[in-house]
Amino acid sequence: MNEKIEVADHSATDHHEIHMHSHDSQEKVEQHDHTSDYESTGLFLNSGQNIAVAGPAGALIAYLVIGFMVFCFMVCMGEMATFLPVSGSFNHYATRFVDPSLGFALGWNYWFSSVTIATELSAAATIINWWKPVMPDAAWSVIFLVIIIAINMVGVGLYGELEYWLSMVKVLIVLVFIIIAILVTSGAVGNHEVIGFKYWNDPGAFVGGAVGTVSVLLSAGFSFQGTEIVGVTAGEAKNPTKTVPRAIRTVFWRIIVFYIVTIFLIGMCVPSTDPNLSNDSGDAATASFTLVFQLAGINAGADVINAIILTSVLSAANSDLYTCSRTLMALARDGNAPMFMAKTNKYGAPYWGVAVSSVIGFACVFVSIYSASVAFSWFLSITAVTGFISWWGISFVHIRFRRAYVKQGRSLADLPYRAIWYPFTPLFAATLCVLIILGQGYTAFAPEFNVQTFFANYIGLVPFFLCYVLHKLIRRTKIVPLLECDFDTGRVTRMEIEEEEEEEKNKPWYSRILNFVS
Repeated sequence: MNEKIEVADHSATDHHEIHMHSHDSQEKVEQHDHTSDYESTGLFLNSGQNIAVAGPAGALIAYLVIGFMVFCFMVCMGEMATFLPVSGSFNHYATRFVDPSLGFALGWNYWFSSVTIATELSAAATIINWWKPVMPDAAWSVIFLVIIIAINMVGVGLYGELEYWLSMVKVLIVLVFIIIAILVTSGAVGNHEVIGFKYWNDPGAFVGGAVGTVSVLLSAGFSFQGTEIVGVTAGEAKNPTKTVPRAIRTVFWRIIVFYIVTIFLIGMCVPSTDPNLSNDSGDAATASFTLVFQLAGINAGADVINAIILTSVLSAANSDLYTCSRTLMALARDGNAPMFMAKTNKYGAPYWGVAVSSVIGFACVFVSIYSASVAFSWFLSITAVTGFISWWGISFVHIRFRRAYVKQGRSLADLPYRAIWYPFTPLFAATLCVLIILGQGYTAFAPEFNVQTFFANYIGLVPFFLCYVLHKLIRRTKIVPLLECDFDTGRVTRMEIEEEEEEEKNKPWYSRILNFVS
């Protein structure tokens, strides 16, 4: 029996209903926090190359730094998203608490990261080639893109169902990998002696010293991209004051298990000089997870891992189209995009947003005709920069949010969730994002200036600044005074918080366990 749930926009702009396939689908939409799609893709496809560039210790340090930064801006996002759970989140907050031009620029910058669809589809084509080239890359891209568009047009029910189970599979495969990697490095499996820290001594823990470590910060950041989606989708969460903090806590543990433990074990099992690890050909199918399974003598495991990677990148493309279409819908509601972008079909899906965002995917198809591997490296550079701009925006806007909140004499006790270590967390995240964005393109200047490298590293900055300047010149917007910031429209009331707490208490024990695991 189909049930309807109301998707609370909380912004008092629109309330609509989304048809869910069942109560189970509804639960799975709530439990799936959308982050594992991106994190597993970057982890599967990019971790090995980071070790080759920076060494096992250098890559580990880079992931620790980026992981801590991600946690910092996530708690900032959590404070705002639980108090004002609106669709579009941080770009809407920028419009509301800083400057409409900043909200416009951040929103379109985030939508521009829909080029990630191209990244994932390019990767999917090369992964299939790992087995056997059957069709041209462009043909695979078209097939996958059509499927993803169909899923997003149906609505959040089917999306949540698919993403929930795919997320669970990816969590399980990472746990299996950790066990296999421990057995490999201890010499329990495979035809080799105990490895231990052998490769940390020879060829060495670092490659390129501090420069090598710094050079992979941007690449490591790509592995974490998607964590901000917790805030983007807060307006569609049934119990945002509970689901958003839960998702943030989950992110913390995923950072430790998915990234820190995994990158540490890969660095122990595979030397940084392994040619497959450095992956100079740009073949995304040669993943570090696969190499570890091969070391364990599980050749069939390599096929399984690549199949999981394929589902992971397609899942990420699916999630990217989902969030980009919601971003367009939010921009339209704020008056920063044509109003027809806010229209939804009977399933609650913003069909115009899906259609326009998928155009980027079609562009990828034509690029893939030339070379999927070359396209992957370019798209990686573009999306990584736009992602860091979004993270900087979240941190910067949170500082303004808290200043205005206190300036108006409001009590911090009324915040359903408070960012830990304020103001250190937003200042650290914002500062590090700026340093990484500006410093990541140093290779374009040394030993001599390279035009192609320069554009590959900094082209992602163009949309943000262009949107901000043009919007400022045309609309002539002004910074919103602290005392005029609107904290009342769409805020979560004390009654809603109490209702959500009561509903949480009445959930069966197995539902709470699934919430934690997923």
